[in-house]
Amino acid sequence: MNENKNLKKGLGIHARRFIAYIVLILVTFACLFWFYVLFINATRSNGELQAGFTPLPSTHLLENWNNLVHGTLPVWQGMINSLIVSVLSAALCTYFSTMTAYAIHAYDFKLKKYIYAFILAVMMIPTQVTALGFVKLVGTLKMEDTFIPLIVPTIAAPVTFFYMKQYMESTLPVSLIEAARIDGSGEFHTFNNIVLPLMKPAIAVQAIFTFVSSWNNYFVPALILHNDKKKTLPILIAQLRAADWLKFDMGQVYVMIAFSIFPVIIIYLILSRHIVQGVALGSVKG
Repeated sequence: MNENKNLKKGLGIHARRFIAYIVLILVTFACLFWFYVLFINATRSNGELQAGFTPLPSTHLLENWNNLVHGTLPVWQGMINSLIVSVLSAALCTYFSTMTAYAIHAYDFKLKKYIYAFILAVMMIPTQVTALGFVKLVGTLKMEDTFIPLIVPTIAAPVTFFYMKQYMESTLPVSLIEAARIDGSGEFHTFNNIVLPLMKPAIAVQAIFTFVSSWNNYFVPALILHNDKKKTLPILIAQLRAADWLKFDMGQVYVMIAFSIFPVIIIYLILSRHIVQGVALGSVKG
């Protein structure tokens, strides 16, 4: 009887594992298929793209790239602009959001509950509602065609703060902070040398999200940036797609989209190891 039960249990485990693998394969295919379509279309000419989709690559990749680089849009400058905005936004957002979460997590004061609720309430306000006043403020401060209005507001990120606060509650005991204070550690030293290393997995996750969000942001940069040399890649892609029908080349559009994806993939590969380490560390602690 026990052997039969063990055999049935083993078969049940193998069946569930088989189903899980099938589901994971299907999800992976669904996620990666569109990247495959993008890179295949980047190798095709505008005429071939108009004829319909084909799963086989063509021979026009270098031609599309040369037409894009030697065109009227400053592609390389747009890449540099996007990198400046996205990297600084990710760094400042994660650092100061973690610091805000640390302040609410580690200190007790009268308005603590109200401040926490206020920050969460800010999450409900969409960017489009405040866009008009924001553009007017930027114009008053004469900061149009600069990256400052795109970088500084990312410091106040309620979503990132909420994630950091929840992560701290599960991984950062207040007793550890109190022990550091007893040992004579200053607040900034405690935060930078004790809290931040413990928060690496969460910081890596939010850095990826913030980088991708800033990298793909079109709405606010389109309102602030007017000079072609200051524009980011999403704006340049939109301009390329909106070109006159005589100059429109869908092959160039696909090449530019593929070109704009590579930095996101590189950032993910750099930061993903911290996520894996955090998951492994959490499983060991459990």
